[in-house]
Amino acid sequence: MKVRWAGGITSLVLVWLAGWTAAETDGVFDEYRAMFGDDNPAVFVIDEGEELWFTRAGPKSATLEQCDLGLGPGIVQGAYAQLPRYFEDVNLVQDLEARLEHCMVTQQGRSSETIHARPYSLRGDLGTEMEALVAWVAEQSRGLPIAPGQSHPEERSAYVLGESLFFFRAGPHDFSCATCHGQEGKRIRLQSLPDLTDHSGAAAAYATWPAYRISQGIVRTMGWRMRDCFRQQRMPELVMGSEASVALQTYLAVNAAGAKMAAPGLKR
Repeated sequence: MKVRWAGGITSLVLVWLAGWTAAETDGVFDEYRAMFGDDNPAVFVIDEGEELWFTRAGPKSATLEQCDLGLGPGIVQGAYAQLPRYFEDVNLVQDLEARLEHCMVTQQGRSSETIHARPYSLRGDLGTEMEALVAWVAEQSRGLPIAPGQSHPEERSAYVLGESLFFFRAGPHDFSCATCHGQEGKRIRLQSLPDLTDHSGAAAAYATWPAYRISQGIVRTMGWRMRDCFRQQRMPELVMGSEASVALQTYLAVNAAGAKMAAPGLKR
């Protein structure tokens, strides 16, 4: 079927959708993404994130240049592809957002309360510092294989907890993550739902987050994606960098292991 496009980069006009299959719908959005070519608006956010990394901030007037993301102080290349992972200095498995918070607190002297006050932007905002930093760090792993840590007992425990949370049914609708993402061929309205228990589905999803959301005009992180899924399940708000958030991301990253990172991606 032919689709007419209108309204710039944020508008997709579909005259009639009833009876479309998931494959047909996916084809429409693939065509929509193809219209952008290499022009992912996330490039501006990536530049902002790089600038923030080298900008002095906080009571200590320090940069994040000595932040250890798992490969040594200041090493960013390839770090995102190996997260979440265990960090001995905090005795925790952390994702990128939790680790960035740790560095902001310990190296720049900032408060966790301030960081958690607004880690993610609202629709129509210009984006947050956390989103920009995550976009830049993730881009430094583009093309590298996803390889989250699983050698430490805490890393393996995080995967087991993440798997348990993925299938845990709760909330007023008795939903779990698996309700939408536990089998192939499902969709909600126009959105195809990948099977995140399967390697191919998990790889396609995990490798492209963080991502620029065309409909929102914002770069969104995987942490935000987890929190928004909780919102849609009518579950309590998921806290950035929390044990539950990190565990769920560990589960997805391990399922996607071996696929090459392609973030920031481009989402509708």
